[in-house]
Parts: sequence; structure tokens; C-alpha cells
Amino acid sequence: MPTGLVALLDDVSVIARAASASIDDVGAGVAKAGSKAAGVVIDDAAVTPGYVTGFTPDRELPMIWRITKGSIFNKLVILLPIALILSAFLPQAITPILMAGGLFLSFEGAEKVIEKLSGTKHGETLDDEIKDPVAFEKARTKGAIRTDLILSAEIMAIALSEVSDASLLTRAVTLAIVGLVITFCVYGAVALIVKMDDVGLHLARKPSEAAQAFGRFLLKAMPIVLKVLSFVGMLAMLWVGGGIILHGLEELGLPAPAHFAHSVEHAVAQASGALGGVTGWLSYAVVSAMLGLVLGTVIALVLHMFAKDEGDETAH
Repeated sequence: MPTGLVALLDDVSVIARAASASIDDVGAGVAKAGSKAAGVVIDDAAVTPGYVTGFTPDRELPMIWRITKGSIFNKLVILLPIALILSAFLPQAITPILMAGGLFLSFEGAEKVIEKLSGTKHGETLDDEIKDPVAFEKARTKGAIRTDLILSAEIMAIALSEVSDASLLTRAVTLAIVGLVITFCVYGAVALIVKMDDVGLHLARKPSEAAQAFGRFLLKAMPIVLKVLSFVGMLAMLWVGGGIILHGLEELGLPAPAHFAHSVEHAVAQASGALGGVTGWLSYAVVSAMLGLVLGTVIALVLHMFAKDEGDETAH
């Protein structure tokens, strides 16, 4: 065999082995990053149904699809390039940016708490007479995509932290795969949740008594499930937002708040025996949510104060 062809085959073999190793690296990175981001994924799935429930059934899936496309744009077009550029040239900026997102989530969660406790509403809601349904739907969709951007930033940051030592190509492919898989899992689950009442109605009309019984069960259960998810989504904004702040302060050299939260977590876990893992996590989530509620309430009050002052000046 000519030596030139042998050398070429050797080069191909080396490239093939390198590609195989890269695929292995990406697969391992995706598995690690996906498992670490699971908590934020659950929060994302809990938050989103609140943006699409209450609309007519024919608008639910189109809204979810628009939010899904917005989420993909968030992850692949906005966050992926930013994550790669920052990780390469300005890694110290990632933490402050995430903390800004955590403050935004805390503000949104606190505002929902204030609305529930005070009975006041900020902006148009489904309980009001909707003057422009198309504009209202677009506004709700944009709100969901905006919240998704913050949660997606946290997901991508977690994924990036798990493959920070990998090559640029491996990081890019891993983040892209994690982003796509999580997006379709989250919004597929959201679509299933919001359409489950339609499934129940379909089954309730079947001739089979078993199908009818299960259909009636779904029809009765789904309003409760959606209320629970709405409540969990509100809490998720607070505990994810507060958790981002705690972690960010620790990264910036202010570890005391995070150490306090972890000490509460460990104390509760040790006192709970076999349930220590669950109760410890819950206690850390509660501390994070309380921090998120305090910070978010301060931001909400300041913003509302400024909005009121601007309104008074406009009236004069």
C-alpha cells in the first residue's frame, strides 16, 4: 500500500478516535449538567402553566408552542453565545448577571404574593374584561418567555459549570443539547398538563364506564392540579431567585448568608433521620424563598413607589 495512503488512513483513524472521545465527553457532560439542572427544570415546568391557563382551549397549544420557540431562541441564540464568550473572556461576570436574574425572579414572585395578600392586581388579568384578546395573549406569552430567559440562564450556567474544563466545541455542543432536551421536556410536560382536562372531557364521552370514570376524575382533578402548580410556581420564583442570590454572594466573597442556609439545611437533615435528604432540601428552599421574598418585596415596593410618583406628576 502506498505510504501516502497509509499516512492518510492513520490520520483518519486518529480523527475518528478523537471524534469518538468528543462524543463521549459530550454525553458525559450532558448527563452531569442535566442532573444538576433538574431542580430549575422542575421550577420552570411549575411556573409556565400559569401563563397559559384560563385561555380558550384552542389558544393553549399555540401559546405553548410560541413560548417553546421563544425558549429555544433564549437558550441557543441569546444565552449560548453569551455563555461561551463570558466563559472564555470574562468568567467573573457570569455571577453578577445571574444574580440580577435572581433579583428579577424574586421581584416577580414577591409581586404575586403581594397581589394574593392584598387583593390588588398589577396589569390586566384573566379576571378582568379583556379589551384586546390578541394583545393580551401576546403580553402573557412575552411574560412567559421573559421568565423563561431567567430560568434558562440558570440552567445554562449550571450546565456550563459542569463542563467548564472541556474544549470550546464540547462546551458548545453540550449546552446546545442540554438546552434543547430540557426545553422540549419542560414544554411537552406543560402541554400535557394544560390539555389534560380536554383529555378528561374526551374520555368522559366514551361508552366505556371505566373511561368515563377516569375522564370525570381528570376533569375534577385538573383544576386542583393547576391551582397547586400556580402556587408552586410562585414559590419557585422565590426559592430559585433567593438561591441564586445566596450562591452568588458566596461566589463574590460574602459566604455568611449561604453558610447560614446550609447550616439550617444540615441541622434539619440530621434531626430528620431517614427523611433528612428531603427535609434538608426543603429547609434550604424555605430559607432561599424567604430571602427572595424580602428582596423581591423591597424591589416591588420601590418600583411601585416610583410608578406612583410618576403618575402623580403626570396628573399635575
